[in-house]
Amino acid sequence: MNRTVLVLGSGPIRIGQGIEFDYSCVHCVWALREMGYRPIIVNNNPETVSTDFDTGDGLYFEPVTLVDIQRILKHENPIGVVTQFGGQTAINLAEPLARRGVNILGTSAEAIRKAEDRDEFDKLLIDLGINKPQGRAVRSLDAAMEVAREVGYPVLVRPSFVLGGRAMEIVTSEDHLARYYAFAEEANPGQPVLVDKYMLGTEAEVDVISDGTDTLVPGIMQHIERAGVHSGDSMAVYPPVNLSRETEWRMVDIACKIAKALGVKGLMNIQFVVDESGEVFVIEVNPRASRTVPYLSKVTGIPMVQLATRCMMGQTLNELGFGSGLWCATGGRNSSFESHEPRIEGITATAAQYLGDGFRQSNLYAVKAPVFSFQKLSRVEPSLGPEMKSTGEVLGIDHRYEAALYKAMIASGIQFKEQKKVALTLSAADKEHAKAIATKLVGAGYDLVCTQGTHDELARHGIKSQAVRKLQEGSPNLLDLLMAGEIGLMINTPGSRLESTVEAQRIRRGCIETGVACITSIDTALALCDALDLFENPALASCQPYTAY
Repeated sequence: MNRTVLVLGSGPIRIGQGIEFDYSCVHCVWALREMGYRPIIVNNNPETVSTDFDTGDGLYFEPVTLVDIQRILKHENPIGVVTQFGGQTAINLAEPLARRGVNILGTSAEAIRKAEDRDEFDKLLIDLGINKPQGRAVRSLDAAMEVAREVGYPVLVRPSFVLGGRAMEIVTSEDHLARYYAFAEEANPGQPVLVDKYMLGTEAEVDVISDGTDTLVPGIMQHIERAGVHSGDSMAVYPPVNLSRETEWRMVDIACKIAKALGVKGLMNIQFVVDESGEVFVIEVNPRASRTVPYLSKVTGIPMVQLATRCMMGQTLNELGFGSGLWCATGGRNSSFESHEPRIEGITATAAQYLGDGFRQSNLYAVKAPVFSFQKLSRVEPSLGPEMKSTGEVLGIDHRYEAALYKAMIASGIQFKEQKKVALTLSAADKEHAKAIATKLVGAGYDLVCTQGTHDELARHGIKSQAVRKLQEGSPNLLDLLMAGEIGLMINTPGSRLESTVEAQRIRRGCIETGVACITSIDTALALCDALDLFENPALASCQPYTAY
């Protein structure tokens, strides 16, 4: 009997698609082998575990392309192909392979297309009564401008069927859209460009396992940076620190409805944004493994890829020990489960298990922080935005949120040098947070160096700082102090004016050259101050985590 299963990897590692997908492929192969199958791998990266000679029962070190896969299929004649663990590279092959009669294991090619095709996915959300940001897919600049006028600026513009937020940008005006649209179109020729209303709010995401009927939700991760920063570049905390129980359960309910409607068998990732009123909107759905699967598997103790692989091959969550019905974990890993139906208006008893309470009741927080390689990538602008730039991530775990945050930041490279000067230069939009940040930094014993606008804002609140010139105002300026080694940390949030943007880019590049940590997101800066309160200023150790938008 033929027991061969072909597992597609993600190909060469690049930003947005790397070791996290290798993790998923390897764990899938191990699970298949335990089930008695003969797993073979197609991947062509020598630095990954998936291409070790002993990982699978067979290895094809070939490009993950349709032509190469077809040759391998002809030779091996497997019972099916696994596409959901190799990132966007692998999942983009599901539909063309299915059209050629290949059996796609797990979530069907049709379901994948429904989730990836903007028009079809929008129809699905409307049918299910699920909110999404206003917008639609377009194929011309004129159509993009029409959508932008309808929903109002700013809008989030991105090519479809890409990974890592490639060529994604927050567009603020028609001139900006006219300049950017061609770039988005060229990023993935022949595919539509997505234009959505940009919503300022708290982002969160879930990775779920489904067997086509029942769904397992290990937990919800809350992003620390507000919407607009790519999920791969955002810090994230599990369990959430600012989301209400009602909001969490709405996310669980939405995840279960979408998984069941699509007939997901395996893994699925959903990204949400929660506006100021607490309303939950779906940003996007990825019917595959995501880069957060290794992180969530570790902190919850749930072997997500192994469970997803078994569901993909026909087993049910009930058979795997996760019975149907709406449940809530009461004691963490290996605990007993008791039935729990939330009495929240508008939430249905969709078949699900939500394990988020297990970690919460064990009084632990886990914070994921991105790691960047700006020192090795010349001419890369280090400010954070919708296009992913991180090349790795680290994890901090502790019984206090602030402590877990501090550990993650230190591990990711955000460290103070011996000098006790912090350069603080905020954009006009972020000036409202200047007092909160400066108060905590000064309270922790740090001297502040600010450009004139931020200096004046702090002086208005009676906070002492050293004013320093901007670059165009001559020397000595902020860059001079930085290059002289007087700055221990830079907090520099991007402005919108061209001259400010160019100057900020030079300063941020100077931080890279001198090895000074540079924080470009106001939310990261606020989070850092919370962490410093705990470790640098014991008198403020009882402070609450900052309130996210």
